[in-house]
Amino acid sequence: MRMPSALLLAAMFAVFPLDGVAGERQVVDVKELAGSWRGWVTGEQGQERATMIVGADGSYKASTTRGSTAEGRFYIQDGTLRYRSSRTTGIAKLSVDRGTTVLTVVPEDPNYRTGTAEYERLK
Repeated sequence: MRMPSALLLAAMFAVFPLDGVAGERQVVDVKELAGSWRGWVTGEQGQERATMIVGADGSYKASTTRGSTAEGRFYIQDGTLRYRSSRTTGIAKLSVDRGTTVLTVVPEDPNYRTGTAEYERLK
């Protein structure tokens, strides 16, 4: 007798719940991003440690340990979290992995000066 696939899958999730598995979260209001973030950005000299402060209106200021700075604003357009900064424009994604909230910023046109950044929310 064979167990239906759906029943097997349900049993697996009951035994091994998805707690802690990374999952993208839909951002419906930029207020969800407000607070302090720390992570890594790709700059002219490679990976740099960075911090970012996001206001309730989506505005932000970011700086790296090497002194690079950027200011910009997060906004939602057609259901997609986007950003525009003094350096680039692009999309952003919010995810949660094992209780850690991660904000990934991806420029539309990465070049030698800018690239993907990944920040973790500071508690």
